[in-house]
Amino acid sequence: MTKSLKTGLPLPAAVLLLAGCIVGGMPYTGPHLSPAECRDLAALKTNAPPTMAQHQNELAALRKAGYDPSPWNDDPYYPDDLQAAQRLVDYWFQTECLPH
Repeated sequence: MTKSLKTGLPLPAAVLLLAGCIVGGMPYTGPHLSPAECRDLAALKTNAPPTMAQHQNELAALRKAGYDPSPWNDDPYYPDDLQAAQRLVDYWFQTECLPH
């Protein structure tokens, strides 16, 4: 039997939980999108032919939002995870990139 803390969590689970808090630190409060990502996301919203750099910046923004394009074709959460990341990137774009 493993030792537990007063919280009822087994000691190894409590250590992992605390380690996650230390490694994760404070939530990030700065801008999520770089100026290049803002510029390229704005360009992608037009009907102009996109460049490879614009696609790469769009993918970088989606990854920041938690989307992980799996190399496998059996992602059970696709397309829901992609759409959720797109909504988050759209929110970031509206709040961080557009002039107020």
